[in-house]
Amino acid sequence: KVLPACLLVALLLLTPALLAQHERGLIFNLEIGELCLQSAQCKSGCCHRIDGLSLARCASKAAESQECSPKSIYGVYYKCPCERGLTCDADKTIVGSITNSDFGVCKDPQDSYRR
Repeated sequence: KVLPACLLVALLLLTPALLAQHERGLIFNLEIGELCLQSAQCKSGCCHRIDGLSLARCASKAAESQECSPKSIYGVYYKCPCERGLTCDADKTIVGSITNSDFGVCKDPQDSYRR
């Protein structure tokens, strides 16, 4: 069977647009402030929401001594995980893991070795 001409034209026009989405950051490589559904979409690696009713947006990872969340299976955070090289010193609980509310503070693990 032959594809209808309008369908063929639509496929030819949409293919470059779909390929360009990845490059432009419509789905991945999102900049800080852009809407997201998962942290994997963000260049920063953190998809952050203020509360359960707010839209999630890409945000910077937490710096040393800032509030943080340990890595989560959900991929959306109320507090971003720490920048590379820092650890989130948080009390992990089962309930906190489920509700995404295990918050802590980013610390440099090398500080404990220097003392």
